[in-house]
Amino acid sequence: MSFAGIDFGTSNSTLGLADATGARLLPLEGEDVTLPSAVFFHSDDPQVDFGRAALTAYLEGEDGRLLRGLKSTLGSGLINDRTAIGARAISFRDVLSRFIGHLRTRLDAAAPGIDRAVFGRPVHFVDDDPAGDAAAQSVLAEIGHACGFRHIEFQYEPVAAALHYEQGLTTEELVLVFDIGGGTSDLSLLRLSPARARAPDRSADILATGGIRVGGTDFDRLLSLAEAMPHLGYLSTSKQGAGILPRHYWQDMATWHRINALYAPRVMADLKGLRHEADRPDLIDRMIHVVTHRHGHAIAMEVERAKIALSDSDATRLMLAPLTTGPNPMIRRDAFDAALAAPVARIRALIDSTLTDAALTPDRIATVFLTGGSSQLPLLRAMVAKALPQARLATGDMLGSVGTGLALDARRRFA
Repeated sequence: MSFAGIDFGTSNSTLGLADATGARLLPLEGEDVTLPSAVFFHSDDPQVDFGRAALTAYLEGEDGRLLRGLKSTLGSGLINDRTAIGARAISFRDVLSRFIGHLRTRLDAAAPGIDRAVFGRPVHFVDDDPAGDAAAQSVLAEIGHACGFRHIEFQYEPVAAALHYEQGLTTEELVLVFDIGGGTSDLSLLRLSPARARAPDRSADILATGGIRVGGTDFDRLLSLAEAMPHLGYLSTSKQGAGILPRHYWQDMATWHRINALYAPRVMADLKGLRHEADRPDLIDRMIHVVTHRHGHAIAMEVERAKIALSDSDATRLMLAPLTTGPNPMIRRDAFDAALAAPVARIRALIDSTLTDAALTPDRIATVFLTGGSSQLPLLRAMVAKALPQARLATGDMLGSVGTGLALDARRRFA
């Protein structure tokens, strides 16, 4: 018998499958076990592309709409809004249903007939809003049921990552799992061991959990606002020193799930009006060029690439010229770190509050298991090392530990 775990992520998604011998990730696109959480709708064709194929269709200039960062719509007012795709209009709920349905198709190809699954979820879909958080989980459950899952359970993503990490332990450890995904930063503090792994109920081993809605896409946005958007007119002044031009157009351009809103006709009219007010109309011309040619997502991908490059390099060049007609600025890691100061401080406070909830001091933590796509950023690793100086920093499958752990949890719950 097989058991399924579904990690629907803000940036990437995985499918885990467990049986009596263990758990593995299923290939979702060729041999790749990760699938970018992206959908491309062709304007005049019913075909829908997912993952890397969706990104390729967009970058190759296919006529249509790219949607990414889909999970961010859960718990927001956007989930039931409709967005234009050619002559059609489709709700974000329907977009999520298409994507989860595609994952279901891949699961059926590998293990037909599974109707029970454990879905991953962040500790909080929405910060400080229990009703909004419950509504977000309810929407995801409704979508899962509509895709053919009769029985759905939910597990916190950092707890799932802990279950994956536990498979390699030989002794008991007190572990803080630090999962920084595309949309959230989540922590779980657990007691893990080979013996505990066999227990049917693990609730007593979970000492504390915490989470905030800050993740990799927020880091992308802050990097874009600091290093890319100023070259398109962000924070430009108006003539005669009247003040700063309205910021929201550039903030939307730096935010994955808001980029498409800029392609509405009224936005172009607004930007042309701002051009006449700006001290630097040439910068607004670049923004108009980007909107006209719909290069917003391509800029976001280039910013994301630069963010990843800064994990290993002190500097990288942001290749904007082909997209904006402007320069290709050099970005230094120290400037990136400065842009992330506020969210990193929030994550540090989250570590402290999670330890307080567990009534533990930092010296009690044996290991910090880092997972999630942004967990390798040097600034974050340095912050964790400073917050927990006696803990060992461990890493595993950055993008796959949650999906594998969810499958293990499904086996525990449903076997």
